[in-house]
Amino acid sequence: MTETTEPAMTRSSPEAAITAALGRRLIVLVGMMGAGKSTIGRRLAARLKLPFVDADTEIETAHGGMTIPEIFESRGEAYFRDGEARVIARLLENGPGVLATGGGSFMREETRQRIRDKAISVWLKADADVIMRRVRRRADRPLLQTADPAGTVTRLLTEREPVYQDADLTISSRDVPHDRIVDECIEALHARLCAPAEAVGEQAPDAPNQVMGVLR
Repeated sequence: MTETTEPAMTRSSPEAAITAALGRRLIVLVGMMGAGKSTIGRRLAARLKLPFVDADTEIETAHGGMTIPEIFESRGEAYFRDGEARVIARLLENGPGVLATGGGSFMREETRQRIRDKAISVWLKADADVIMRRVRRRADRPLLQTADPAGTVTRLLTEREPVYQDADLTISSRDVPHDRIVDECIEALHARLCAPAEAVGEQAPDAPNQVMGVLR
């Protein structure tokens, strides 16, 4: 009988190594509106050959096709946030995959804890100028239907960025080709998920294991 070895596909590419290391976990993209979570998420999922899910789309489906602005207007933000938390909790049970979340979802502690337990989180960090260039002409951002959208973005960034920093990884979202951002996500995920395991395999048998417990 030949010796059993690790399947070659797990070492054939960073993408294959990432999917092998994920197990049943998801990759969850968090960050502000306009950070590119849906766009980057779809491309990242395609690269990893994993399903992609947009939490906002799932919320709209759960409400019979009502749009996010319609839900905000008819039911209010508190109602929307409660429903959003329930939808994300359900989606986190369906890994592996790539999940794009709404800008405010990561602000809820129970959602952050579920993401820590079930996923690797990636903060797509975009500054105010980038966000405004991307969303200023769109009417599907209920929080920006104010007299001062730029001021609202600045306020939201001030409130949310300290919380977004709890994400496992941070990737700068700026005006470069989307595939470049995806490449950076792949590189960061590979370093996070796979480098510790490789280091464990290379250390001496009696060396203390100093990298266990790095992954959430």
